[in-house]
Amino acid sequence: MPSLTWLTLLAVPLSLTACDNANDTEMPMEDEGMPMGPDATPMDGENMPTIQSGAARTASAEGTVTAIDAEAGTITLDHGAVPALDWPAMTMAFDAAPEVRSQVAVGDAVTFEFEASDAGNRIASVSKK
Repeated sequence: MPSLTWLTLLAVPLSLTACDNANDTEMPMEDEGMPMGPDATPMDGENMPTIQSGAARTASAEGTVTAIDAEAGTITLDHGAVPALDWPAMTMAFDAAPEVRSQVAVGDAVTFEFEASDAGNRIASVSKK
């Protein structure tokens, strides 16, 4: 009987190892920097708008100021689509200098020009509509 016990103890780990597939990899989750698609699957970036590495692009858009954060140095805007960058309409925070932040208030409808780069998005100018 002890032989059967030892044989079982040796066979179980071996059979479990045989079931393991060394090619299995886990999909990165959103909190690891991978954006998620509408069906909660990671997007591969193939159809996502991108900025060329190191290149800053200038674009303009219209939107509504939803928040101003002096401490973070940002203005949050609910803006329309930005065809020049292939961006859909969305709400997002933009870096903004104090003189730019002082020109607007929450609720203002605005037109703004901004620079988008790998370093972030910065409002260059803003005017009320």
